[in-house]
Amino acid sequence: MSTSAPIVPSPLVEAATPSFSPLYQQIKSLILQSLQAGEWKPGEPIPSEMDLAARFRVSQGTVRKAIDELAAENLVIRRQGKGTFVATHAEQNVQYRFLKLVPDSGDTQTEGPAERTIVDCKRLRAASDVARALALRTGDAVLQVRRVLAYAGVPTILEDLWLPGTPFKGLTAERLREWRGPMYAMFETEFGVRMVRAQEQIRAVLPDASQAALLSVSVATPLLSVERIAHTYNDAPMELRRGLYRTDTHHYRNALG
Repeated sequence: MSTSAPIVPSPLVEAATPSFSPLYQQIKSLILQSLQAGEWKPGEPIPSEMDLAARFRVSQGTVRKAIDELAAENLVIRRQGKGTFVATHAEQNVQYRFLKLVPDSGDTQTEGPAERTIVDCKRLRAASDVARALALRTGDAVLQVRRVLAYAGVPTILEDLWLPGTPFKGLTAERLREWRGPMYAMFETEFGVRMVRAQEQIRAVLPDASQAALLSVSVATPLLSVERIAHTYNDAPMELRRGLYRTDTHHYRNALG
């Protein structure tokens, strides 16, 4: 991988803009800027620690500490003897990182991947709540996608998601139906948008009539409502997702710490 990008002076010598964050954190921010700019694509190797140390004029240990944090945040992946690579949602250990619903049996291998049905994909103007979540203006163009995920033929998750219109121009229901991998892998491969962090709000709700019909339950069935805002690099919000989860045979599992 070429490292021909211009050398960036050490943040310690930038007297005009003093910073009080540790040096490795400043190097981490510079690497994140390169990731956001697409200098290294998902799945591609980044320069070696030695090359990055020369580029940023810092010690190799400082670079290693910065990369340690990026690896802990699943933004890069270290491969023994091969180097460090930009994480991608096409990786088996990354692609289901944001899906926390698991079967009560705990045997996700037997259950297999979800069967996906795209109900709708349309372009519309952002309502105020959607615009606020995506850092847009009310009325800006967004894409709304509705899909159902089924396990063993049983509809289990109903999702509505909103995406900013400009980065996802050209996304259609047909393209979503033809895509065989994880949706986030499609976003990074086809549109250059990689979701790296998400925050969620969870509550118990009752479905309306249309939601109940899509999930094959009655309107009196309690469901788990999960609202997620997913961000790309530098905390830019790129997706608002509202999901309704059946929990009669599945449960929501999250690892803390």
